[in-house]
This record gives sequence, C-alpha cells and structure tokens, in this order.
Amino acid sequence: MPTRHLSLASTTSAEVRAALAALRAEIGLPAMFTPDVIDEARAAAQRDITRDRQDRRDVDFVTIDPPGSMDLDQAVHVASSGDGYIVRYAIADVAAFVTPGSALDREVNRRGTTVYGPDTRTPLHPPVLSEGAASLLPSQDRPAVLWTIGLDPHGEITSASVARALVRSRARLTYGEAQSALDDGTAPESLQLLADVGRLRQARERDRGGVSLDVPEQEVAQRRDGSFGLTFRRTLPVEGWNAQISLLAGIAAARMMREVGVGVFRTLPPADPRDLARLHRTADALGIDWPYDLPYPDLLTRLESRRPAHAAFLNEATTLFRGAGYLAFGVPGPDGVPVRLPDAGSPAVDGVSRHAAIASEYAHVTAPLRRLVDRYGAEVCLAHSAGRDVPRWVVDALPRLPQTMAATGRVASSFARSCVDIVEAALLGPRVGQRFDAVVVDVVEREGRPATRGEVVLRDPAVRARVDGENLPLGERARVTLTEASIPDRRVRFTL
Repeated sequence: MPTRHLSLASTTSAEVRAALAALRAEIGLPAMFTPDVIDEARAAAQRDITRDRQDRRDVDFVTIDPPGSMDLDQAVHVASSGDGYIVRYAIADVAAFVTPGSALDREVNRRGTTVYGPDTRTPLHPPVLSEGAASLLPSQDRPAVLWTIGLDPHGEITSASVARALVRSRARLTYGEAQSALDDGTAPESLQLLADVGRLRQARERDRGGVSLDVPEQEVAQRRDGSFGLTFRRTLPVEGWNAQISLLAGIAAARMMREVGVGVFRTLPPADPRDLARLHRTADALGIDWPYDLPYPDLLTRLESRRPAHAAFLNEATTLFRGAGYLAFGVPGPDGVPVRLPDAGSPAVDGVSRHAAIASEYAHVTAPLRRLVDRYGAEVCLAHSAGRDVPRWVVDALPRLPQTMAATGRVASSFARSCVDIVEAALLGPRVGQRFDAVVVDVVEREGRPATRGEVVLRDPAVRARVDGENLPLGERARVTLTEASIPDRRVRFTL
C-alpha cells in the first residue's frame, strides 16, 4: 500500500537480502540462462535485420519509460492527419531473433514473463537481446512490428494496419522528462499530439464504461549503502496518455484477431459486488468521501495519486480486477473442441471475451521483450494485415499459451507481493507491540459463527495486513496492536 518514503538501516538489510534469496529459491525463479541459450541469443543478435522490411527510419520515434530502462519494447510517433490523427507505434520484433522450436524459444516459453525484484531481475530473454539487439534503443537501427492506426477527431479508430519495419528511435525519454517538456512548452509536436490523443482515448474509455487506475507504483529499492526501502512514485499524466497508446494497439489487435478468427485475448470478468463493497470500506478507512450513489468511475476522477490517502485507495482498487486471464480461440481448447468467440454484439462477451476494465475486447501485443504472449499475438495480426495464413508455429502454440501465462503470471505476482511483505515486515519490526487506528475491510466468513480473522487497513502508515480477534467489526474503525512482523515468514499481523 502506498505510504511515505520509508527506509531500512543497512544492518537490517542483510536479513532482507537473505529472505529475498530464499524467496527466489522457494518460488523457483531460474537463476541464469544455460550456455546453449546464451550462444543462440548471441548468434541471433548478429543477424541481418534489414531484409523484407519497410524502411521507416524517417519517422521520429521516441521511447518513454521509467528511468534506467533498457528493455525498450515500444517507440511512438503521433502526427496530424488533417481531420484526425495517425499513431505510429513501433514494437520490438522479437520474432526476428527467436527461432520457433529452438533452445531459446523453449526457454522463453518456460519463463513466460520477466520477473522484477528489488535486488535483481529475472529476464524473459537474455540481456544481449532484451537490453541489446532487440531493444528499441536510441540512435540504433532496429527491427520492429509497426502499427499504423488512424483516428478521427474524437479519437475513435478509423483504420489499422501492421507490418514489419526498420526503425530508429531518436530519444529515450523518461516519464519525468516527457512531462517536463510538455509542461514547459518545449515538447516536439509528436509528443504534444500524443498528449492530445491520450486525453481523447481516456474520454472514449470512460464512454465505454472502462476504468484506468492512476496507481502509484510501489518500489522496493536497494540503495548505495546496501539498505533497502519502499518508495511510492507518483504517476504523471503522460504515463496515462502513453498507456492509452498501448491500449489502442491492443484494441486494434483484438479486432484483427476477431476478423481472422484466430488469436488470444486478454480477458477480465466484471467486478465482484463483494469486492466493490470492500472498496467502499477501504475508502472509509482512508477518509475518502464516496457516497454510495456515486458511480465508481466518477469517483476516480476526483482522486489524485499525489495525496497519500488517495494513493492508498487507488492501490487497493486493483482488487476489483481479479480473475484476469487469456482466451485462445480458433484453435482446440483443453477438451479438443475448437474455441469460438461469442458474437460481437452478444451479452456473452462480457463474461467470456471482453476485458471489463478496458470495456472492450483486447489483446497483448506491445511488450514482447517482457511478456511471451505478445510475440504470438503480433504474428496473428501481421498475417491478417498481409492477407496470409497465420503461421503454423503460432497456431500450434496458442492452445497452451493461456495456461503458460497464467502459471508464470502467478509466480511474478506472488514474488512482487512477497518482496513488499518482506520489506514491510522489516520496516514495522521495531514497532511490534504498538497500537494503530485501522478499519476492518474484510473478514473470513464462517457460517453461523463470528468472524475471527480478516484484514485491516491502517491510515498511518497505510498498510493492509491480516488481523485476528473476536467478532471482527467489518467496515468499522478499530484499534489494533501489531503482534508480528516476521521477515523470514514474510508476514505482518495485527490483533484487534
């Protein structure tokens, strides 16, 4: 949960590092790539990437990422079309380097996703590719999957195509640099138009009933003195506008996949009413006025991530997005029967093929350096745009992709959450025995018996953790005592 800037003494950090190492071993994160995979990646990095591609090095692409990022999946350029906009979105062409069925391909299929930790990260691809030859680094010729999407003056899609291209990014911008340039009026026209398109797409998302959360990013950082700390980086407007470009490509990709009848969607069922009720209690815990007759999307427009209580609420709001998954269609399902999509206008799409938070059908195609499924989704769309059949290696892989992404996604999410648990336990350790003001936001229901276990949200510090006690007062304010903060067990526990 977002709080304030907190830090650990370096004397404590040895225990934190040991706990992180134990966590990686317990979860089974692969420690390194095998020599044959590394050799294959190095050879792939030397390939001729210029053949059979559009040469779009004339386009002034830029990347916009967190500071220090080297695995750059996306580069963007936005232009005016006279009566609308043209969005060009270059995505790292990982398929140019990974041969289907090779040792490298088998390894990335085993990993599924890049896993980020506070002291190290476990990449999907060897760094010679993910931070080198395949990354859209500035001033380098790079192979890309280039999306060209036309928009009308209101930001609605009028056309979309995708092709393999050769591109050259002009600059690697951080979110802060991009926002500063926009704020002081020095941003190039393309960046100004990106902001315009981003705002329009946010408005169209609200019209659809979608919700994008301005969630402050919680980071566990290792400092130069060897200590660890929790920081909560406030999101900037340009991050939301940039994210809308990725969502735009994902929505266009889903339309292509539906037309061709083969693909893989990212899906999310509608929010559970119980989660919405719990979120109302969290708002109360954090002192946020949320009348029950005010729709949830309307509440979000009133919140600012720079305010600690609002940041904590936005972080908790992610609990509404449970049950996300992938749906492969046009190929045999687990029972061997081909999976078919419901008709586009059918109410069944809400529970089957749509992403509830985006309020649209949507596909992952914009982060292939860090996420396995994107490479396959891009190939479906490339085949559609070229008027040819989807490659056999893609069709053969689609049935197992949802299971692979679900399993590796659970590992990544569990690791990220457990890293925060470790550091929170270290931070709260000296305060065991102290009392805090809290609100009980969830309880474990037991039929016919009072609840004795649940979860509380503290306002200061804004922490969510387990609570034990007799007759837990769901939704009410309470005084709780910190009874446990264990780094090895990765657990923080309070008692009513």
